[in-house]
Amino acid sequence: LQTRMQSLQPDPKAQYRGVYEALRKMVLTEGLWRPLRGIDVTMLGAGPAHALYFACYEKMKKSLSDVLQPGGNSHLANGIAGSVATLLHDAVMNPAEVVKQRLQMFNSPYTSVLGCVRAVHRTEGLGAFYRSYTTQLTMNVPFQAIHFITYELMQEHLNPHRQYQPQSHIVAGAVAGAVAAAATTPLDVCKTLLNTQENTALSSLKIRGHLSGMANAFSTVYQLGGLPGFFKGVQARVIYQMPSTAIAWSVYEFFKYFLTKRALEKKT
Repeated sequence: LQTRMQSLQPDPKAQYRGVYEALRKMVLTEGLWRPLRGIDVTMLGAGPAHALYFACYEKMKKSLSDVLQPGGNSHLANGIAGSVATLLHDAVMNPAEVVKQRLQMFNSPYTSVLGCVRAVHRTEGLGAFYRSYTTQLTMNVPFQAIHFITYELMQEHLNPHRQYQPQSHIVAGAVAGAVAAAATTPLDVCKTLLNTQENTALSSLKIRGHLSGMANAFSTVYQLGGLPGFFKGVQARVIYQMPSTAIAWSVYEFFKYFLTKRALEKKT
């Protein structure tokens, strides 16, 4: 839904006024499973990407907190650790995002993940899978900084003793995801344009070849949609990020608690 609603010049059959209408029209005209298109490539990339992401975050958070605020919780350390972890996460997820979003576009010419990978590689080269990498980082570094700082701040109020409390992890994760998602929507619109290379939008501005670079993406979005164009799909993005980050944090905190508890039991 987010990919479709961020389209700058959508097909008349894919113009939506809201999230519910978009979901309803997609299911009625394209089938029940269409909203789940791209789930396989997302799952393929998410495992290794999140493993690198959380491992790097925990290590850097502890090391930086010991330096910046010994014995305490440093918000600056949380923000820096989240930003650095993003570099590793996005290096894995960016190619998966390109394939996922091309599969999700209305009337996508691609029928499978492998077919999409082969076609993009053959026609646009290997660089196509990292065309939006700098934009993705420019978006995700502030996103993750806001995300981690908000999560840790919420935990200080909801769970000051930092015990395993599923409710606090879910609430803090959802709020952190919503705040970070809303703040970085303009960059996400630009990333979607770079990933999908939306033909109708590029043709209307007589852009030949492929659009590359964050500056070009910003200019194109502004020419076609003005300032409101940078917030296309913001509702879908926030609705998507809230459960996404809530689930990610609650699952992560559970395994962190479970594995730490087992390690302590083995020692005793």
